[in-house]
Amino acid sequence: MLFDAHNHLQDPALAPHRDGIVRALRAIGLGGAVVNGTEEADWPEVSALAGAHDWVLPSYGLHPWHVARRSPRWLERLEARLDTEAARGRPHAIGEIGLDRWRKPRDDADQLAIFLDQLALAVRRGLPATIHCLQAWGALDAALHRHPVPARGFLLHAYGGPLEMVPRFAARGAYFSFNGYFLHERKAARREVFRQIPADRLLVETDAPSMLPPPEALTHPLPPSPDGSPLNHPANLDAAYAALARLRGLTVDALTGLVRKNFTRLFGPRAAAPADPR
Repeated sequence: MLFDAHNHLQDPALAPHRDGIVRALRAIGLGGAVVNGTEEADWPEVSALAGAHDWVLPSYGLHPWHVARRSPRWLERLEARLDTEAARGRPHAIGEIGLDRWRKPRDDADQLAIFLDQLALAVRRGLPATIHCLQAWGALDAALHRHPVPARGFLLHAYGGPLEMVPRFAARGAYFSFNGYFLHERKAARREVFRQIPADRLLVETDAPSMLPPPEALTHPLPPSPDGSPLNHPANLDAAYAALARLRGLTVDALTGLVRKNFTRLFGPRAAAPADPR
């Protein structure tokens, strides 16, 4: 069973391909996928996917790229989403949240405040959190060491920080997800980091429809979106597993068992229970 620690199956770009995607996920042996909301507008679709597929673990958050267009009641609405999932008894999480010093325009102070609000919510509710970080590793390190963090831990998705910071983040409860995008030739430094990350903190992700792996690594191509943007098929998860297994000197079966244990530890035993990806 394969587990995708981070994707955006709710993205409208994947909607025309959704039925085929679900069939392909069944074929590769998907056990579960964390589907991350990024703003208030897409939270209902994340919830709908969780209702339709028992392998979807819904996660709700306000991505740093979208903090400027939040509503005045965004936090109340986020809590209401979490209340609904708790009442349904479904495993769920908080994310995608984080810090980003790459995309402009931005308000760093506002972004940090929104991130800390959501981190505190994960702490209060005992939920794992999924964190996005671009060119803000020092700020993220400071925030995670000055403020409480979720007891269950948190995911640094598609980790792009330096190897030297891995022990500090791991000591605070971090997990690190490998993405097939790191198979691009120019990402050799990222591959080296993932060769050395502690085995008990490794996860695998696609970030679909983003972070398309190189053409030679694709197992499930998709046509580009109408605007010409490339699309990453969620079933390219199997290619990411195979690549990480080679990188770590493991069989795919050994890596699969390891990742399942880590996924269960972070997202909970019910999140990694056998599921039928119908």
